[in-house]
Amino acid sequence: MGESDNRKRPSFLKNNYKCFREVLLDYKLAALGDAYVNFVYSLAISERRGQPSGAKVSDHILAEALKKACLREHMPKRVSSHVLADAAEAITVYAWLRNFIKLDECVKILQEAENSVEGFSRLLLTIKDRIKF
Repeated sequence: MGESDNRKRPSFLKNNYKCFREVLLDYKLAALGDAYVNFVYSLAISERRGQPSGAKVSDHILAEALKKACLREHMPKRVSSHVLADAAEAITVYAWLRNFIKLDECVKILQEAENSVEGFSRLLLTIKDRIKF
C-alpha cells in the first residue's frame, strides 16, 4: 500500500485553519471524512478477516474515540454524539489530505487495536500529535 509523501494538496482544502477547533467543526470536511473513515475501517476489517468487507463506523465509536483522544476539549460544550463523530471524521481526513498520516498507517493502527474505540482513539492521538498549525 505504498503511498507517496509528495501527494499534492487538493485545491478544495482550505489552508487557513488556525487550530484544531476550526478543522473539527468543518462540516464539509466531515462529509468527505465520513467516506474516508469508513473506507479505512473497511480495509482494516478486510485485512483482519482475510476477505473483502465493507463496514460503517458508528457515531458512538467515533464520539468515544474523540473523547479518549482528548480532542473533545476543542469542541463547543453542548454537542451531540453525531457532531463529535463528524469532528473525528473531519480531523482524520484533514490529516490524510495534508500528509500528516498515510492511508496504510491508518489501516494498520485500526487493524492492530483490540476494539474499534481503542483503534480510533489511537489513530486520533497519532493525528493530534502530528498536526501543526
